[in-house]
Amino acid sequence: MSRLKWSTAGESHGPEILALVEGIPAGLSLREGDLLADLVRRQRGYGRGGRMKIESDRAEIVAGVRGGTTLGSPIAMRIVNRDFASWAGKMGAEPFASPPEPMVRPRPGHADLAGALKYDRRDLRDVLERASARETAARVAVGGVCRKLLAEFGIDVFAHVIRIGRIEAEASSDFLATMGRARASEMACADPVAEARMRDAILSTSHAGDTLGGVFEVIATNVPVGLGSHVSWDRKLDGRLAQALMSIPAIKGVEIGAGFHAATLPGSQVHDPISLDPSGTSFTRASNRAGGMEGGVSNGMPIVCRAAMKPIATLRKPLDSVDIRTRAPAPAGFERSDICAVPSASVVGEAMVLVTLADAMLEKFGGDSLVEMSRNHRGYLEQLASFGG
Repeated sequence: MSRLKWSTAGESHGPEILALVEGIPAGLSLREGDLLADLVRRQRGYGRGGRMKIESDRAEIVAGVRGGTTLGSPIAMRIVNRDFASWAGKMGAEPFASPPEPMVRPRPGHADLAGALKYDRRDLRDVLERASARETAARVAVGGVCRKLLAEFGIDVFAHVIRIGRIEAEASSDFLATMGRARASEMACADPVAEARMRDAILSTSHAGDTLGGVFEVIATNVPVGLGSHVSWDRKLDGRLAQALMSIPAIKGVEIGAGFHAATLPGSQVHDPISLDPSGTSFTRASNRAGGMEGGVSNGMPIVCRAAMKPIATLRKPLDSVDIRTRAPAPAGFERSDICAVPSASVVGEAMVLVTLADAMLEKFGGDSLVEMSRNHRGYLEQLASFGG
């Protein structure tokens, strides 16, 4: 059963984006500045649209923290939408003085039409405002809270872009160097040669009025053995991570470890042989093709997930569509949009992995206070050290 409950609210051009997270134990040091770096990283990236030049995201903590320390009660946060000022008379809760011009030409690949049919809305803006990836700013704020919790147990999570379109970054097994280079890169890419080619590809795609997708990888280090469970389908950690990543707008595929490539190889080249570490006290593996999980349970190796993002659905040279009022053929509508948002999506991917691992840690170690949770964690590590002895 989930120990961490969280939700978001708000529309892309509404007054603000809101986040509520419940289950963080009391006694965790937390300040608004702790959340800022990830929110800034989400906004950057070559190929982002004009909206990011308007917004300056900062999560204001309005409940659940007193004097810089969590209380154990729900934590509420708000991110102001500066662009709301430009949408007077078109957005907001109060009735409009005069109805704004509705959006009636759905974009292929977006939630516009399916959402309008489901909720019986005649103005597609009633759908697209919530379906917008602007909502992910709130997810990143929640992820920042979870990052603070996981750091108490030595767990770190980072993401890097490994592909934009057909351009792929060179792989490296040095996680620390990869993290450092990716965090310093505007493209969140650890390979500077590939990064330059990615930028060129985005520029040429922009000139063509088109968009580009790609793939990012999320890595979690120092995750203890035993998160998740093999006993029930909904407790399996790999399944929970896959669902969390797939929930990010425009994500169309998720891999764990060797992923789809494992399906092309014999078992002897896929599974990771087990051995003892040099101290002889714990189990390890010389390879990590399982991506840090076996049977739905973390196995002590770094957790490695990849997510594939389709190109943004809003095109400056729009695809064919239909006007929902007249039923006549029409070009799809256009909203100000990005050319490529894979670097930004990688930060959201970090957040979703952070949230999922925080939930799994709370499930495993519980505790109403950080002191209690830490005590349970230490006892478990002692149990692992004596296993089989």
